Amino acid sequence: MGICDVNGVSLGVDEFGEAEAPLVLCLGAPTLLSWPDALCEQLAGQGRHVVRCDLRDAGASSHGDLESPDYTLRDLAADAVELARTFDGRPAHLAGISISGMVAQVAALDHPEAFSSLTLIGTRSVAPGPVDDDLPDHDQATMRPLFSRSQPDWADVDSVADYMAEGARILGDDPDEAREVAARIWERTQSSDLGQGSDPTQNSDPEAHLADQLGMVFSRLDCQPRWRERLPQLRVPTLVVHGSRDPFFPVGNGEALTREIPGARLIILEEASRTVPAEDYPEVAAAMAAL
Repeated sequence: MGICDVNGVSLGVDEFGEAEAPLVLCLGAPTLLSWPDALCEQLAGQGRHVVRCDLRDAGASSHGDLESPDYTLRDLAADAVELARTFDGRPAHLAGISISGMVAQVAALDHPEAFSSLTLIGTRSVAPGPVDDDLPDHDQATMRPLFSRSQPDWADVDSVADYMAEGARILGDDPDEAREVAARIWERTQSSDLGQGSDPTQNSDPEAHLADQLGMVFSRLDCQPRWRERLPQLRVPTLVVHGSRDPFFPVGNGEALTREIPGARLIILEEASRTVPAEDYPEVAAAMAAL
């Protein structure tokens, strides 16, 4: 784990594989732990230098006003460009998952010279908010129990881990895996200075833990202008991966991305919901490396 300074902010990063190998930059959603260790290791094993990173206001990255962030979706896209240039002078393979898949689309559109290929996992082509009429929205039968639960004690790791595990069960993901990842995210947030200096008492801010677990800051960003209409302009090899059982961004969103990005390849994970199951890591890693 380390820190990389770009565009006036500090972003948490870590690496897998040899630095001389072609770069695959994996954007967090919002933290880098949204990319499973084993998937990154398998991709590195196929001759890639994998760098995964926290977005702003997440993990070990700089933290500001979580209620009113002073940056936009396009700033996050610019961060991806500078990270790629920092780690490798060659165009990079850019990968986004869920909310960072939106960042990746904008980055590839705004900075086509910076990226050689694109992977989009469990995401869609419009920003948070009302969805386009031709795209499937969140499955309300799943969203009601997911969002009607009482909030955990965000300052208590066990409470948070249990809450995230129950959320995974509702979504159709592995609750045991979700509990482990949530605890790792919590511990990492707790040990970072959250951009507030070296006083460790600053690190117990419940809002910071909530933001890292649920990505709430992203929903408050200025995500204009729209980018969906520009997707046919993409000219890089693109892989779209989507769980067939995803109730948050139903699979029709991945199918739409594949139709609208020239030459895109779609992999539908038949037993998956929001996260990539461990049994699918080899297929996804191989498909990413093939780009």
